[in-house]
Amino acid sequence: MSRPSHNALDASAPTDPFLRAFRGSFTSALRWSDLDALWQRLRIDAKAGWYLYAIGEPPPEVPADAATVERFIDEIDALLRREHDERLCGIVYADDLRVPSLVKIYDPNNLGVVCGSSSNPPLPGWVMSKLPPVDLPATQLVPKGRRRWWQRLFAGAGAEAS
Repeated sequence: MSRPSHNALDASAPTDPFLRAFRGSFTSALRWSDLDALWQRLRIDAKAGWYLYAIGEPPPEVPADAATVERFIDEIDALLRREHDERLCGIVYADDLRVPSLVKIYDPNNLGVVCGSSSNPPLPGWVMSKLPPVDLPATQLVPKGRRRWWQRLFAGAGAEAS
């Protein structure tokens, strides 16, 4: 199946279902307790076919298994709490905090203006999606430490977590 290139992100009315969802409305897990509740919902739904995508890496072609989703949640939560030592979280967004199907997680070290109303907002560092993702252009160089973190996280997880 032919997938649109990353240039499709720039289109005003994307036709790819992932891009339509990605450009849709999102709500922030503003408080750390909101993030805890979101993680709990995602853990309960870990078997639902989540694609785990690190921007700057090739998008996964198959969803991750439940154990990989749960490990990703544990690891990304630890990273966010360690590197985003703020009173509020505010850097994780879901299309629906109660029944999420797409989650954007911004890298605490590359925030830019996350909540701006720009027509070209910055890309998140990671995406969790029930829809197969398309290749999104990395707007900045992904630090080697982040790439190593991502590769270490999925070492031995096989193709299901690309």
